[in-house]
Amino acid sequence: MTYTFIRKSLVVMAVIFLSACDVDDESSINTEVIPSVTVVNATEAVLDVNQELPGRVHAVRTAQVQARVAGIVKKRLFTEGAEVKEGDVLFLIDPAPFEADLERANAEVKRTEAMAADAKSTLDRYRPLANIQAISQQDLVTTQTAYKTALANVAVARANAKKSLLDVEYATVRAPISGRIGRSLVTEGALVGQDGATALATIQQIDRVFVDLTQSVADVIALREGMEGHSLTSSNSHITARVDGSKKTINGKLLFTDISVEPTSGQLTLRGEFENPEFLLLPGMYVRVTVSKGEMSDAILLPQRAVQFDSSGVSSLLIVNNDNLVEKRTVHTGQMYGPSWHIVDGVTTGERIIVGGPQVIAGQKVTTLDSLSNK
Repeated sequence: MTYTFIRKSLVVMAVIFLSACDVDDESSINTEVIPSVTVVNATEAVLDVNQELPGRVHAVRTAQVQARVAGIVKKRLFTEGAEVKEGDVLFLIDPAPFEADLERANAEVKRTEAMAADAKSTLDRYRPLANIQAISQQDLVTTQTAYKTALANVAVARANAKKSLLDVEYATVRAPISGRIGRSLVTEGALVGQDGATALATIQQIDRVFVDLTQSVADVIALREGMEGHSLTSSNSHITARVDGSKKTINGKLLFTDISVEPTSGQLTLRGEFENPEFLLLPGMYVRVTVSKGEMSDAILLPQRAVQFDSSGVSSLLIVNNDNLVEKRTVHTGQMYGPSWHIVDGVTTGERIIVGGPQVIAGQKVTTLDSLSNK
């Protein structure tokens, strides 16, 4: 009897234990947690399509002031670093040797003119004599040749006089253009122009400047692909320059894009023009220039954290479909604009994109919370 009681007790305990296990299993099933993720809705937005490119500043015009005659510099007549006007006198070269040459050349002109007048007088006398055969035809031809030679000598003498006059004028060195002049490269007393033209100073016009920009071909292709199939409002080639280390911007315009690619770097050159009345942009300065391509009215922008990239650079998103299931979708990204990626292809308006929450995988059921950016 004792044995029978023990056996019944064991059976009752087993039933109670199994019942408790069933309750625990049902409880765990009923309390399974569905993860909650944060999403943003894909919406169309107006996008200012632009690129930021590096560039170097160049003066609109640069002229090297040179000595066009050989001589001794007597005086410098400008302040280094100052603004000069076209035609301003910058240097004086000793004019005495050139003035003496001019006097000699003018005297030679008078001498040859006198000889030409004498040759003409002789020719005028010989012509009627030749008509009555008082002189030979050969004498007439000789007289005509002498007169033509005298006229040629006059022309040579006048040309030499003109050259001497230019030398006198070139002894006064003037500014070839208006702009800002740099330091003087010679001092008073220096001999210049002895072995060819001597550089005396450099003038640069910088009230208006050029900025040469560089852009990789890959960026050009990516930008064009990003604009395919989208309406783009023209920006009239608007560009904005910003000096490194400064928050101030300067507006300008894009003049042209080079039609050939630099073979060693694979880059294109673009040139912009900027008004520079305050001389904020100086030749040789490095700047960042934002080039506006226009406005896209139907662009889709998504937060940077929504886009995932694999080891090969392929971009993808996690999307919550209408059944609240997670889908992984490959997308084509364009450029980054601030904290957002421009999604060129792969997403349609209204779709819910996961931007936060616990880690989930494709096919998993989730609940969604709207991101603050949607509100």
